[in-house]
Amino acid sequence: MEPARNSIDAYGPAEIAHLVEQVGVKKAGLPVLETLVLGLLAGAFISFGAMFYTLVVTDSGLGWGLTRFLGGIAFSLGLVLVVVAGAELFTGNNLIIMAWAGGRVSTMQVLRNWGLVYVANFVGCLGSVVLVVLAGTLSIGDGAMAQTAAAIAKGKIELSFVEAFARGVLCNALVCLAVWLCFAAHSVSGKILAIVFPISAFVALGFEHSVANMYLIPIGMFAGSGQLDIAGLFGNLIPVTLGNIVGGSVLVALTYWTIYLRHQQD
Repeated sequence: MEPARNSIDAYGPAEIAHLVEQVGVKKAGLPVLETLVLGLLAGAFISFGAMFYTLVVTDSGLGWGLTRFLGGIAFSLGLVLVVVAGAELFTGNNLIIMAWAGGRVSTMQVLRNWGLVYVANFVGCLGSVVLVVLAGTLSIGDGAMAQTAAAIAKGKIELSFVEAFARGVLCNALVCLAVWLCFAAHSVSGKILAIVFPISAFVALGFEHSVANMYLIPIGMFAGSGQLDIAGLFGNLIPVTLGNIVGGSVLVALTYWTIYLRHQQD
């Protein structure tokens, strides 16, 4: 007989795998309207994190590494809002593959969720760009924030396809691990702590997050030239999105499914 679990103990990896699978089934079955609205919220939440990151790394004077680390902590706001307040984020939803691998959701259900959430995330980010421009936020620091935003976007659209793809893989491995760790926690504070270090790491290391880029590239292009370069935007989003899918679905979801849930199919 197994010993009784203390209510404050973290869930173990095998328990997390079952929880993630169950949540994946629920996410795949969400009605269209709820999925779209929650996707819009996630786009806005990640944009808040990206705005905060842009501010923190502007003229910090703390050195490159420390500045990036502090910027990563600031960016963590986005996933904290998604997880704690509730929203549907494309990159985190790559974990639905655990339910798909177990045959509990169909391929069409996965693609439906990803498609709806991706589009809604994009609209939420673009709406945030419009509001930031109208609010005059780019003028903070006598235009220093606008210069930072433009530099961030320039760096992203200059990545090669292979670089953007590889950075997308690494990014969403960490993002999905952050979400995975959140399932271990019983408290809001525990979930926040689980998020901060993986997210800070991916931001500090310069990895690429497709939904964050839906905000960072348009706002940076606007700040630098006053217009949006569609080719440059999608030239980044396509490889980054593909990389995010591999990082979250294969390196995290399928790996943990193989370890903890595959035996259920034997």
